[in-house]
Amino acid sequence: MNEPCDLDAVEARRLIGCKRLSAAELTESCIARILAVDPAVNAMVARDFDRARAAAAACDTATVRGEALGPLHGIPLGVKDLEDVAGLRTTYGSALFRDHVPEQDELIVQAARRSGAIVLGKTNTPEWGAGANTRNAVYGATGNPFDPVRSAAGSSGGSAVALATGMVPLATGSDMGGSLRNPAAFCGIVGFRPTPGLVPSEKRALGWNPLSVLGPMARTVPDLCLLLSCMASDDARDPLAYTVAGRSVRCGADFATPGGVDLAGLRVALTSDFGIAPTERHIAEVFAEKTMLFRHVFARCEEASPDCAGTNEAFEALRAAAALASHHDRVRNTPDAVGPNVHADVEAGLRLSALDLARAMQHQTVLYRRWVRFFDDFDIILSPAVTVSPRPWSELFPVSIDGTPTRTYFHWLALAYAVSMVGHPAASLPVGLDSNGMPFGLQIVGRRGGDAQVLAVAAALGRLLAEDPRTARPVPDIAALAAAAPLRDAPGFLGFG
Repeated sequence: MNEPCDLDAVEARRLIGCKRLSAAELTESCIARILAVDPAVNAMVARDFDRARAAAAACDTATVRGEALGPLHGIPLGVKDLEDVAGLRTTYGSALFRDHVPEQDELIVQAARRSGAIVLGKTNTPEWGAGANTRNAVYGATGNPFDPVRSAAGSSGGSAVALATGMVPLATGSDMGGSLRNPAAFCGIVGFRPTPGLVPSEKRALGWNPLSVLGPMARTVPDLCLLLSCMASDDARDPLAYTVAGRSVRCGADFATPGGVDLAGLRVALTSDFGIAPTERHIAEVFAEKTMLFRHVFARCEEASPDCAGTNEAFEALRAAAALASHHDRVRNTPDAVGPNVHADVEAGLRLSALDLARAMQHQTVLYRRWVRFFDDFDIILSPAVTVSPRPWSELFPVSIDGTPTRTYFHWLALAYAVSMVGHPAASLPVGLDSNGMPFGLQIVGRRGGDAQVLAVAAALGRLLAEDPRTARPVPDIAALAAAAPLRDAPGFLGFG
């Protein structure tokens, strides 16, 4: 691949700045890739090509005039369909919002545009982000770029597929139970869950709840850092974006490039399941094989995990409470227009007592303090990003793993939500293929507030692993995707199964 759309965002921005590539050329290359490949995977579901072309022309005029250029100047961006874009159809994957067109950009979209990004379109998501299989009753299913009959995970699945296939250099996402990390792992790209509040959000129904965050996705860690630097800020509309009056405590420039780190000085814990996740044997074996190739580079590397007992039960309660706040009225008033995952969440919430919720919140605090103590002895935790290899998207969620039934439709995400529960930052880094020939993602978890360290470790590992074909980032076959049958023709494409 040697098209402009395949350039890393950092390199594309450099070429635009030195007038060796125009924003219009890059935008047209991305549009051409979407038109060629998207029928096979259904990732870029609402397109804004006319406005993108106009924005690209304006970027090129500014470049020629020698105006000050933003860090994302001329870079096309995919925006997850949970996030509002003014004047562009934004459905949240919900039939109730099939024709919804917001009048105002969401905060992170505003921030990206101020930095010079060009919104190219909306990327597919499950209904209201509920679940990690990107399919809904509005746009249908999104296929994995390495095998379109398999799931791209979610809920930021459309963003991950758009990145892996070169439709855009950068994309936005969000994460409660792993929605930035799971699709990154399934599609061979990078996703990062920041510390709650680092990227402000004005839309959480429970503003003080740290489970849901916004974050960046990209093909490389430096690209991801570039986007994060434009997202991170203080904003009073997000109560988790704590601030000190008169002093900035969230400077985006701090994340513009990955920091340096000496891998040889790190104390690393390895865990395939955190003691509570239903990780399939195949994934545990691949994790052991992959880490054996590079664990020697660390100062110390051993099997260890924080005590995560009770995580599943507490997360289930807290997730259900968040669903009540967001979706109770929709399920009560328009039940036939709401899918099974959202129904399940609301029904679980209605079974909660005040005592159940209090105990879940109390246990979340216990877990947090266990994790803080664990990081007295370790700098980084490494785990698989997802418990399973990509499975067919026709399966709404894994009902069993290695023959054992899962607890809920999201239990298979426990490797990710164990981290969400305690608010630690985590990245998913592509590390070659698993034994099924599908992408394998390595989760890198840092200490409380250790966003910069996680990104530095991810960048350093990314450089190291790129030298070995067994661990280098995999790339999908673009020509095969361009020749593939349209995904919309597959049985069960539209809806929930």
